[in-house]
Amino acid sequence: MARQERAIRTRRVILEAAGAVFDEHGYASTTIAMVLERAEVTKGALYFHFPSKESLAQAVLAEQVLFGSVPSRGCKLQEVIDMTFAVGQRLRSNALLRGGVRLAVDQETPAGIDRGEPFRQWSRRLTALLEQAAEQGELLPTVRPAETVDLLVGSFTGIQLMSRALTDRADLGQRLAVLWAHMLPSIAVPGLLPGLDSRADRGVRVLAEIETAEDAESAEGAGERAPAGVR
Repeated sequence: MARQERAIRTRRVILEAAGAVFDEHGYASTTIAMVLERAEVTKGALYFHFPSKESLAQAVLAEQVLFGSVPSRGCKLQEVIDMTFAVGQRLRSNALLRGGVRLAVDQETPAGIDRGEPFRQWSRRLTALLEQAAEQGELLPTVRPAETVDLLVGSFTGIQLMSRALTDRADLGQRLAVLWAHMLPSIAVPGLLPGLDSRADRGVRVLAEIETAEDAESAEGAGERAPAGVR
């Protein structure tokens, strides 16, 4: 079990290092030696998990959608909003996510690497949520969830690229707030609009909520493991 846990940790260290290097240098200029130096692992350890630079890049891409995880909401449209802000906020500091996004939009990423898979994953996940929103009466009857998601994912991609170029994503929250201010009146039923939260600091607050819940879960788990006499 300890060996398996070490292997999992090592794989994560390698992925995070690769994400940082891919983000900084792009696919073509990244070398395995650069990743090894950043991860501070042996070549054998890296090749045990990833037999090639291509497989490493594909693994970094596969991690991208996981960073959209947010607490489930009764209002599914709010959950979609929260996912965009959470990803936007995590892009400010998470090297693995930044690397995955860079690979997905980098024209130098070779054709053998499926850059489209993260977009398909986002589409499936967000479309399912918008379909639930429609079933709950949150959307205007003219809204087609799959088409709306395509517009949202494409808009988010362009906005974060622009934000990166201009401010290293420091203004991404504000740009997302503007995006939603334009989108929501065209997809949400009017009665829902006042209750939806798409303010620029939404990502900060959602991630703080997640962190608080994780801390509470960790404390509860520690209490359950502690001997009765030291609780």
